[in-house]
Amino acid sequence: MNVLTIGGAMVDTIVTIASDKIEQVKMRNAESSFLLLEEGHKTEAEEIVSSGGGGAFNAAVAAARLGHQTSIIAKIGRDGKAETLLSLLRAEGIDLSWLATDETEPTGSSVIISSHDRNAAVFTYRGANTKVIAEDLPPEAFAGRDLVYVANLSNQSADHYPLVVQRAKAAGARLAVNPGIRQLTARFDDVWHSLKHIDILCVNRLEAQTLMPRLLQTFGDGGAPLAAAEDIVIPPLAKRGLRSGGYEMSLVKFLGALIELGLGVVVLTDGANGAFIARGQELYYRAAQHVVAAATTGAGDAFSATFACYLSDTNDPARALSAAAINAASVVKFIDTQTGLLTRAALEREIERTSEAALFSFSI
Repeated sequence: MNVLTIGGAMVDTIVTIASDKIEQVKMRNAESSFLLLEEGHKTEAEEIVSSGGGGAFNAAVAAARLGHQTSIIAKIGRDGKAETLLSLLRAEGIDLSWLATDETEPTGSSVIISSHDRNAAVFTYRGANTKVIAEDLPPEAFAGRDLVYVANLSNQSADHYPLVVQRAKAAGARLAVNPGIRQLTARFDDVWHSLKHIDILCVNRLEAQTLMPRLLQTFGDGGAPLAAAEDIVIPPLAKRGLRSGGYEMSLVKFLGALIELGLGVVVLTDGANGAFIARGQELYYRAAQHVVAAATTGAGDAFSATFACYLSDTNDPARALSAAAINAASVVKFIDTQTGLLTRAALEREIERTSEAALFSFSI
């Protein structure tokens, strides 16, 4: 299978801090928590490492390790960080023909603070990632692709999202989109108007709730709860539904509305609470793998890219969901976003070894 990933590529600096070295504050009536850095105080770190990162970079590595011929469209600067990324991509056998260089902005970079729950706080400088132009997206880059995977685009780069959709569909590729919260907020209309062209939409719970206001206008709030046999424990998100602006929408109604708008497959992840996949009238749920997390950064990219690749290759949503959950769990066991990404052979072994008791199917 021939895969093209589009989006960000950057260098991550990952700082691991022992829980007793940094204070954590959790809100009692909200789902937010905070890491507190004391002003003027030097905090001792357990480890500081650097690695590649960014949505397109992570997805490209995931696809390449699954055995697919993989290319990447992203923009880097002309600096040492760019050389680091090029070296890492070459080591994975990823085609760099469409990787562009910006002469004015440096390569993007992030500082990631991992402590307590390992749900990292991230400081990001997007740099050249924001400078993708139309000339960086030629039709030739899309030709012959089986899957085009679009990660989060921001600023000027996000202006060209409609062109990406047009190029992918003109090439006859399956289109998977994993927009971040920034793109859904600042470029909502572009994403909304492209829904009928998207074969696989991947969002987490917070991103899903960003879509709710427009869905409410057409479909209203409320909705029937998820119906399941008495011996099946209903997942938390299926119980409480999605909430936005004082309105609530059941999970079944939310997913059904997106399918009615023309989406092929909807992937909705809820962190440690598992993930849902909706296709047509089918709904699948899989609990998350229970692992000791070193950092959660990159888990979403691993899940979405693995699911998109597996579904495109096998047309089996249940197996694709299992593969995605296993690969995401493998990633969080490591501090960076690539070490844990599994090869196809290793992932197949894990799928066969893992009990399918964690996988359920329902009807929308």
